[in-house]
Amino acid sequence: MLLAGGLGRRMGGIDKGLVPLDGRPMAAHAIERLAPQVDELLINANQNAHVWAGFGLRVIADDVAGFAGPLAGLHAALTRAAHERVVTVPCDSPFLPHDLVARLAAAWHDAGADVAVARTFEQLHPVFCLCRRDLAGHIETYLASGGRRMENWLASLKTVEVAFDDEADAFRNINTLQELDAARQRPQASG
Repeated sequence: MLLAGGLGRRMGGIDKGLVPLDGRPMAAHAIERLAPQVDELLINANQNAHVWAGFGLRVIADDVAGFAGPLAGLHAALTRAAHERVVTVPCDSPFLPHDLVARLAAAWHDAGADVAVARTFEQLHPVFCLCRRDLAGHIETYLASGGRRMENWLASLKTVEVAFDDEADAFRNINTLQELDAARQRPQASG
């Protein structure tokens, strides 16, 4: 699941995943890296659905109103995915690891966890996660209670943190125009 359901406030209210990087939308880079790792790829988007549909993937909106954040996107995926496990990545992280899903799945399986989450050094990256589809009701209850922070939701589950210290730059989010400029100047930004 590609999470593209936010408002892009820190980038001036534009749909971040559609912003060009190396001649293609940022989301195209993330899709290119994630697609070979999964059997089904969905896009969670709450605006510009017709543009997102141009990627040739199924586009789903949040069921929870008011742009409730990544958990609302994860909830939407869990209620519609065809498979028992769902992985999420943000649309504004074009450098994600080519082995993200394999490493999350191995740790998830070994730990008997509910959720596996990427971590680099001391930094947790909760939107890079793999979880069981049957957690949809758990998220729904959390969101209905007013919860929005992914970290707080994860704290209520058996969560395994998966170290990606060897690929710390792969989890860089591009949230601002300044970060976008830096990414454009990065050597081999799309590779």
